Amino acid sequence: MSTTTLVRPRPPLINWLAVTALMLGIFAIVTSEILPIGLLTAIGADFGISDGTTGLTMALPGIVAAVAAPTVTLTTARLDRRVMLCALMVVLAVADVLAAVATSYGVMLISRVLVGLTIGGFWSIGAGLAGRLMPPHAVGTATAVIFSAVPLGSVLGVPAGTLIGDLAGWRTAFLVLAALAVLVLAALLMLLPPLPAHQVTTPRVLLDLLRTRGAGIALSATFLIVLAHFGTYTYVTPFLQDVTGLPPAAVSAVLLAYGIAGIAGNFLAGKATGTRLRAAFVTCGCLIAATTLLLPSAGGTAIGAVVLLAIWGLAYGGVPVCSQASFLTAAPHAPEAATVVFTSSFQATFALGAFLGGRVVDAFSVSTVMICGGLTALLMAASQWLLTRSRRAGLPQPTGAARFD
Repeated sequence: MSTTTLVRPRPPLINWLAVTALMLGIFAIVTSEILPIGLLTAIGADFGISDGTTGLTMALPGIVAAVAAPTVTLTTARLDRRVMLCALMVVLAVADVLAAVATSYGVMLISRVLVGLTIGGFWSIGAGLAGRLMPPHAVGTATAVIFSAVPLGSVLGVPAGTLIGDLAGWRTAFLVLAALAVLVLAALLMLLPPLPAHQVTTPRVLLDLLRTRGAGIALSATFLIVLAHFGTYTYVTPFLQDVTGLPPAAVSAVLLAYGIAGIAGNFLAGKATGTRLRAAFVTCGCLIAATTLLLPSAGGTAIGAVVLLAIWGLAYGGVPVCSQASFLTAAPHAPEAATVVFTSSFQATFALGAFLGGRVVDAFSVSTVMICGGLTALLMAASQWLLTRSRRAGLPQPTGAARFD
């Protein structure tokens, strides 16, 4: 049975509300994952550890998610997707409560493991369900709504969580996220129809996908740009406080500007991926390279930091959609497998970037990590541009797929 077939006739409004519930679930997950960016200094001070060591709260969920994405998807391939999504939302609520009551850094890291488990499972399963809920003509719009949760996590989640942390303590911010997870759970239970497995993803499907040239290109681009971004953005709060000299409230405002720009970048890149996918991806890489390389000098002033962070947000807003589109273009016949590989590679590199960035921050400075990230983003843009230039004339592309060049 096609994954674009409706499970049962339902009022369109109910289906859209179900799509919105999925979006809110990913929003809660994304916010839980990246919230330590805005609270990094406060969390580290509470446990008496450095900013670099605190960065493990960003790295660990990515490591777990990279493993959980294929593992959860494959081991639960025949289970009702509604049941799995609800169970994973329970895990997220428990993780956020555990973070809020953590009495040691070790307990905090356990909570981050649970966040990673939720990311890998929920994202891989939920991101591709638009075709199960909506008629064919509305699937594209519904998918865009679901993935709008990624920039919304930056524009609303992190700034709001940072503000709550400044006003009531960082633990309160995690309690608020736990409450949101419970509300999302209730919405999923009420709005999602039964979703028995229709298309089973197997290890063979994943291996076949990884052997394709398109998947290799998508993996290399994703690795370099995500490494560059999270190796630097994880430590943007210490940079804004220590180098720019902004107070915590002002940092929240700058992160808000970053997030608003990210939403714009998400929709701009979404339009571009339909016709000029690799050009859009290269543009994102160039802008991230430029902003991070300029931050150590121009970011010393409030105006310079705000302008550069806004451009950075615009650029990064397009990265997830360009990355996922690259994997989907490589395997239009296996969208769930493409989403699994996208999620796993994205999260693994997310973790590596946060970890390596922390080592650079502790060994050198937060300005040095910006330069390292900028050079990595520049390498991504250059490599993708060279692939475009060297693309063999007449190379066939999948029917209906976006152009890479």
